[in-house]
Amino acid sequence: MPPLPIMWSDPGSFALGVFRDRHPELVRRLAEAFPLAPQQLDALEALVAETLHDVVRPLPPEAHDAMRWAEWAETGEYYERPWAQAPFLWAESYFYRRLLGAFGYFGDGPDADPWRGIDPFGPTKRVELESPAVDDALAGLTATARLDANELPYALVMASLWGNRADLGFRITVETGTAAAPAHRDGPQGPLVADDTDLLLRHLAADPGGRVCVVADNAGGELIPDLVLIDHLLDTGLAADVVLHVKPHPYYVSDATPADVLACLRRLKAAPGHAGRVGRRLWQATAARRLDVRAHVFACAPLPYAAMPEDLYADFASATVTILKGDLNHRRLVGDLHWPPTTPFSDTVGYFPGPVASLRTLKSDVIVGLDPDTVRRLDATEPAWRTSGTHALVQFHVPDPPEHVD
Repeated sequence: MPPLPIMWSDPGSFALGVFRDRHPELVRRLAEAFPLAPQQLDALEALVAETLHDVVRPLPPEAHDAMRWAEWAETGEYYERPWAQAPFLWAESYFYRRLLGAFGYFGDGPDADPWRGIDPFGPTKRVELESPAVDDALAGLTATARLDANELPYALVMASLWGNRADLGFRITVETGTAAAPAHRDGPQGPLVADDTDLLLRHLAADPGGRVCVVADNAGGELIPDLVLIDHLLDTGLAADVVLHVKPHPYYVSDATPADVLACLRRLKAAPGHAGRVGRRLWQATAARRLDVRAHVFACAPLPYAAMPEDLYADFASATVTILKGDLNHRRLVGDLHWPPTTPFSDTVGYFPGPVASLRTLKSDVIVGLDPDTVRRLDATEPAWRTSGTHALVQFHVPDPPEHVD
């Protein structure tokens, strides 16, 4: 019998805290960041109240994606049922779609037209991208470039992994006191609960010159080390080309869109020293389509990757390896389910069309692929280890080759 889905209404759960604490705080911050009209404020407040006390309302029929979301809702018949009866993955995704509608991002209706295409999370993203912390990270690239050739690939994977802490939605939770503040900011000797980095790097070295897919998570301070890792893959020939998958529109506060990729490329290109050289190489690689940025509609779907459409399946199947970044992509990869934590990672991703790696700092309840001693130790010493963002993992799976038939 498959494990049950994680529900946002589970008493005392991380998911419940997201709906009860994070979402109201997010709406409050939007109200401070923009001169929102009364109808926008009312719509946002009504959305929060609906999620906590009412049933799931469908999108208005004139919404451009109303039929698509109706199909996604039919997978569990979620419309017109209490939000508390929807799985966390579906409900959280739909909350952000509804938030964009209430804000006016899609321009549904004449009063919302001035807000069409305005990223509600844009101001926060820009502040984070221009922060001293990013300045320090860019300056540190020069030191990283001096690492031994055997040390550099691991260091870049670790930078990409721990960059996942640059999750602005997670910071809202931390700042409102529902999660522990991050520690161990530099990670090679930090609290990795699983580390398949060497397996991933050996796989890349054994089959160089192919296509690598990278599925991004957050913009700004996380996307920059992702881009630096991509530059290394291209510059060393480990990859002939890289496909960078991002979100087609704003999603989950800090998720990367094509506009965010462009902002990061400009930030890198304008930086002094080694960071600037990386930025210029990436700029040229993008122009030559050796770095190809794609934004598939399924990137914002409330469904696991096991339900991906055929064209996305074919894209991942063409890759030497697909690297998925972040907590949401991990939840969608393995299934946002109450897995026993010792369930082998390979058992949850056997459907994936090719080699796949997940780089994730832990910010939600789902976890697989751990040894029993690690689980017992963490449960005994750190009750919030699954959601605090202070632990991380790198997991990697290569499917078995097809059996030869004479």
